[in-house]
Amino acid sequence: MNGNSMDGMDHSTMNMNDGSTSGKQETSNTTVKTAKLTGKEFTLTAAASSQEIAPGKTLPVWTFNNSVPGPEIRVKQGEDVTIHLKNELPDPVTIHWHGIPVPNAMDGIPGVTQNAVQPGKSFTYKFTADVPGTYWYHSHQDGVNQVDRGLYGSFIVEGKDETKVDRDYTLVLDEWISSGMSMADMDMDMSNMSEMDHSQMEKSDMSDMSEMDHSQMDMGGDDSAAGASTNDSKSAGMEMEHDMSMYDLYTINGKSGSLVEQLAVKEGDKVRLRLVNAGFMSHRIHLHGHKFKITASDGQPLNQPGILEDNIVTIAPGERYDIEFEANNPGQWLIEEHGDSEAVKGMKAVIAYEGADAGSDKPNERAKLTAVDLSKYGQSGKSAFTLDQKYTMEYTMDLNTKKESGSTVYTINGKTFPNTDKLNVKKGDTVKVRLINNSKTDDHPMHLHGHFFQVLSKDGKPLEGSPVIKDTINLKPGEEYVIAFQADNEGNWMFHCHDLHHASAGMVTKLEYTDFKTDFVADPKAGNKPE
Repeated sequence: MNGNSMDGMDHSTMNMNDGSTSGKQETSNTTVKTAKLTGKEFTLTAAASSQEIAPGKTLPVWTFNNSVPGPEIRVKQGEDVTIHLKNELPDPVTIHWHGIPVPNAMDGIPGVTQNAVQPGKSFTYKFTADVPGTYWYHSHQDGVNQVDRGLYGSFIVEGKDETKVDRDYTLVLDEWISSGMSMADMDMDMSNMSEMDHSQMEKSDMSDMSEMDHSQMDMGGDDSAAGASTNDSKSAGMEMEHDMSMYDLYTINGKSGSLVEQLAVKEGDKVRLRLVNAGFMSHRIHLHGHKFKITASDGQPLNQPGILEDNIVTIAPGERYDIEFEANNPGQWLIEEHGDSEAVKGMKAVIAYEGADAGSDKPNERAKLTAVDLSKYGQSGKSAFTLDQKYTMEYTMDLNTKKESGSTVYTINGKTFPNTDKLNVKKGDTVKVRLINNSKTDDHPMHLHGHFFQVLSKDGKPLEGSPVIKDTINLKPGEEYVIAFQADNEGNWMFHCHDLHHASAGMVTKLEYTDFKTDFVADPKAGNKPE
């Protein structure tokens, strides 16, 4: 383990590397547990595989080191980290380090900070893990498809002064299409199907597509259309509306239902659960049988978090929440998704006390429980920004939806990427951004690369609780947030919706430092797709 200990933690379920600094994991089957790699140097190999997602349901996937999620990487605060990406996929790929403030050249954005890594080629990422917290990594090349196929994993920076716990588990949330259907495959045939009426198509009609790869299905909100401007169906004069209900398998760490690994505890343990949403839908998580605290959002600590019980923690795409509880109620208890969809039944993990009888807790995924409002949670404390201070730059971002050339697109101030207006700053600027969701039905989880921001207000009201520092914030229809940040990391950075269906259909802009000079030159032959 290269000298990196995780004091007090239980490692009985961890599949660690062999101690070499490369962090390689040899795998050869679909049931291997996700590795947890420690050290300072790692190799991540992107390759096609298959994985049993639910009992009896094996799907084609794209993987890092032959598993979905890819290996969890754990490093110590202040360590210099080196990650070698090897691409054994048929398509180009990159890795973005979501939430980690890396140098711009290491951000993994094809056409912006690097060229996409071609099949058979490699790329090395190097950065210092300065800020502790829960993060994740994922492909940012054609992300709406590659992340959906499984190209992601968690990344934990262990803080020098962080609270010690006895058990530290990461739960990566995602959703899949059980049919294995591929929108990309459908698009290939669309021009031959242009005269057909698909308005009444049911999921059962698609059972003959079970061998297809589900991950190319471009979907979004109820009133949204199928994604990217390159969608071949448009040439046939057709519009495939997003239907998120097609995601009918919800997973924790790449598994659904009885395949989800139990979380072992013993009475008296202090337990941390790191919740990471790698999917395109928000998930409403309920911890049974225990009082708990939300100790961090997007890896950043909350001040004096209050005790919660039977509350929902809502986690939007790209967000992370750390929750902590004391194992003081022996038995077997669930942590589960809540909602009306049948798919929520698969997003459950059992918290199993040593020696406890199986089945001592029952699901209640349809119970109506109160969700935590982060704008009113915790206690006020010292913060970097206030609503009424003077800022160097102020911007407004109107997030909306409109029809364009017969398709639904997702806009920022009425424009779609790459024609959206950039946020131009200089190093040292203080920047205030007003975000407004004017879409009628779609959430927009907005993610800023390379920076943390402070949330100042929600719907015109200043935050009442803890200062909230994030890199991803979800706006529900009609909501408005004001955020602020310091321009302290020079480069050209993405600012986009992390429902990647929306990003691929236009909801992307860039934060650019006007005094920043880059040596990067985009290769027009690289097939760069940064959205």
